[in-house]
This record gives sequence, C-alpha cells and structure tokens, in this order.
Amino acid sequence: MRWGLLLLFLICGLGGGPADGLSRETAALQRSTSTLNTQLPDLTFTDTEGRRLSLSSFSGKPLIISLVYTACSDACPAIIENLYPAVKLAQSTLGPDKFHTITVGFDTKHDTPDRMRSFARSRGVDLPNWSFLAGDKTSVAKLSKAIGFEIVPSAGGFDHMAQITLADAEGVIYRHVYGGAFSSQAIVEPLMDLVYGRKRPLSSLEGLIDRVILFCTVYNPNTGRYYFNYSMFIGLGIGLACLLLVLAWLVREFRRSTLPPGRGA
Repeated sequence: MRWGLLLLFLICGLGGGPADGLSRETAALQRSTSTLNTQLPDLTFTDTEGRRLSLSSFSGKPLIISLVYTACSDACPAIIENLYPAVKLAQSTLGPDKFHTITVGFDTKHDTPDRMRSFARSRGVDLPNWSFLAGDKTSVAKLSKAIGFEIVPSAGGFDHMAQITLADAEGVIYRHVYGGAFSSQAIVEPLMDLVYGRKRPLSSLEGLIDRVILFCTVYNPNTGRYYFNYSMFIGLGIGLACLLLVLAWLVREFRRSTLPPGRGA
C-alpha cells in the first residue's frame, strides 16, 4: 500500500527523496481522503463550445471528475487514456445518460476552451456526456481544494496527484481513485453503487428493482464486460418449486391423517 502510493506521487512529481516524498505523499493523501462525504461547491466553468456551466447543472446524476493540464505529456494523458475505457464500459453497462463526466483544466493561463477541445480530440475522447471544461483561477482553486487534489507549480509545469473523483447525484464526494493506471472496474463499481443506490432504502418497487440489478450485474473478466446474471433467479425458481412440492406433500399428508378410518386415499 505505502509503496503503491509512493509510486503514485513519484510518477506525478510530488516526491523528492524517499523520506521527503513519503511524508508529502501521506499529507496529500490525508487531505484528499478528508474530502470524502463532503459537498462539492457550486462553481462555474466554460466548456469547449464557450458555454458557461455550473457544477449544479450536473446534479441529479453521479459525476466523475478529473483534473488535468493540457501541456502535460505523461501523467495527464495517461489518466484520460485509462479513464476513457472505464467511462465507455460504464456507459455500455449503465446507460450513457446515467452519469456525467467532466475533465477540468487547472492551468488557468493556458487551458482555454480551445485547448481543452484539442486535448480531448488528441486523446480520442468522443463519448457523450463527457465535458472538457476551462475555468478561472478562483474556481479551479476551490474545486481542487474541495476534492483534495494536490497541485504544485514546478519548473516543468505542475506536480500533481493522479486522482479521479466520483460524486453522487447530490454532489457529495463518494470515492477517489488514485494512480495513473487503474482498472475500469475501479470506476464502474462505485458508479453502480451510486446509480442503483446500494444505500437507498428498499421502500419502493423501483428501489427493489434497482437493488436486484445491482447485485445481479457481474463482471466477466474473459469478455471485459458486465452482464446480468440470471442464475440467481433460476436457483430461486428451483428452490421455490421444491418448497411448493414439499408444502403440497405436507398438506396432503395432513389431510390424510385427519380423515376418518377407512376414508384415506
């Protein structure tokens, strides 16, 4: 665990020597994890078409957040290239309109809407409901603080964390995923929790159906896709049929035992 996290920060430039890097890594990780279960601020950014979008405009559905700077040549492209198949898998599994994804440029002097559009195209991002956003210094600083995303200016650009953040439909931070390389499951699994409401009470038919979908949707490592597992229903059907047969036999035996002598079947 410690070496994995240390590698995360060394890749992104936040580590100096081993001792210094480890202490800075630990402090940065603590700041990041302390933001879990906190509310996102309602900040405004500009998309690649020049439209002003507030974070509240994404409310009502889970939100995936990534921060990059477009001049980055290693960590940021790697993060987006790993996030792309995860978002694609999540959209094919849950539906493209079940959640939003935003990527925000934090180099406010250079990450203009045009640069963000070029960055998205260079990474081959062509999925629906994925917005690349530019912001001013204040908005970017507030967002990075809200999600615990560490940014340190350096001679070569920026040293920063490799982090993906997931928030629920009300804008409450639910999960952070760390590292430049991560499995698609690391993104899809918490999204399934948010979309189908693992913590939602079973107070309605819709809630019950969502819970069934959540627990019966499983990942097949051979195909790299999720599928709905019907075997549980088959097992329940067989079990119910056996139970009914046993009950029918018990009722028959009970009725036979209560008949007067000589009238048994």
